[in-house]
Amino acid sequence: MKHNVTLKKNHVQHFISYIRHKIYVDRQKNAGYSNFTSENQKTTTDMKQHIRPRRSMLYVPGCNEHYLNRARSLAADAVILDLGDPILVDVKMQSRQNVVDAVKQGGYGQREVIIRVNDLDSEWGLDDINAVANIGADAILFPNIESKADVLAAQQALDVAGGSHMPMMVMIESPLAVLNAQEIAAASDRITCMVIATSDLITQLHARYTPERTAIVTSLSLVVLAARAYGRSVVDGIASDLKNMHAFEFACRLGRDLGFDGKSIIHPAQIAYSNDAYTPKPAEVNNAREVIKALKEAQAAGKGTVVVNDKFVENHHIAAAERTIQLSEMIEELEEEFI
Repeated sequence: MKHNVTLKKNHVQHFISYIRHKIYVDRQKNAGYSNFTSENQKTTTDMKQHIRPRRSMLYVPGCNEHYLNRARSLAADAVILDLGDPILVDVKMQSRQNVVDAVKQGGYGQREVIIRVNDLDSEWGLDDINAVANIGADAILFPNIESKADVLAAQQALDVAGGSHMPMMVMIESPLAVLNAQEIAAASDRITCMVIATSDLITQLHARYTPERTAIVTSLSLVVLAARAYGRSVVDGIASDLKNMHAFEFACRLGRDLGFDGKSIIHPAQIAYSNDAYTPKPAEVNNAREVIKALKEAQAAGKGTVVVNDKFVENHHIAAAERTIQLSEMIEELEEEFI
């Protein structure tokens, strides 16, 4: 058994080394980063995701069938069916089967169903990908992504497993990943969302948690910048203190104000707070409609700007207003299912 595991690990390591070497050669040829080869472009042209609610992304351990079933009735916008690090080694394979069965059974409605696999170079990573690439999930979440090479290695493994149609999400967990966030975001148009693992990041920074999140505000902003520069959604990390809901609510609102689309969560009690923080309020939606109407009227009259509710408005505000309205309508439709 140990011999087989060693062979698998060696195979994965050689595979990753090959991908990294290929990227290095491509960089030399192109004198810089390029997004895609023509083959990749064929599979990614139609992969760009329209905006969708990701206010709350709930981690659900694959080892617990009760939790997998309960997630079908919770008001989370997305569920992350988890095969990764929190799952004990002894139940890794059973968790994988539980998640496969749960996704095939369905019943999650319009919630986004995401599967987090194990690290690609672990003894479970490739088997996870082979098992879940084609079962009907909405996206595969890859942990510990730190470079463009890591993204393309994950994408190649997913394609080989028959998942060339599958959107990808990537986890930003380390200082190196934060520093390479732009490279990661630019690596593939298959990336629909970047999920930051704030707990891991604080640990690796040797930092301390504070309600103001002082130690990681710069890191959070860098990841948001990278995600927005390449049109990716971006979701904030978990809060591990399950009793201090005041601090959790504050963290949600801080993340919202920094530009995140939502928050990853680990307990159902956190859902309502996260959903509330990231839901456009009626006044915001009404203002968005006023902005669109007023600016279009101004442009029709030959003006490029207008004042709406005492605020100066110009053309770029239209896109933001349209996004607010679209998101509000999608949330309303999704929440009809939760009632």
